[in-house]
Amino acid sequence: MSDKPIYKIIFFSMGQIYEVYARQIYQSDLYGFIEIEELVFGERSQMLVDPSEERLKSEFEGVNRSYIPMHSVARIDEVAKEGVGKISEAKGNNIAPFPMPAFPKSTD
Repeated sequence: MSDKPIYKIIFFSMGQIYEVYARQIYQSDLYGFIEIEELVFGERSQMLVDPSEERLKSEFEGVNRSYIPMHSVARIDEVAKEGVGKISEAKGNNIAPFPMPAFPKSTD
């Protein structure tokens, strides 16, 4: 691995699955959020353009730091090199609901 690690973050937002790559990720001072900084986008030397990566680049254009709610994060991996970031539609049956209390409140 290189001196500066790269992280792949997969999270859900507004019915979509985001897969982004960043050089820094840590728990935020804002309770319940993680911060991601230094987003990494693949440099393309080919003529082919990936529309999902271009959409992701335009959405995060000018963003220095992004705050992601912890309950939206599906996975964080430290990877050897960046891949292709993308936005995809979430299928209805592959998103688990937010955990609810096991025992409901008593209504005495």
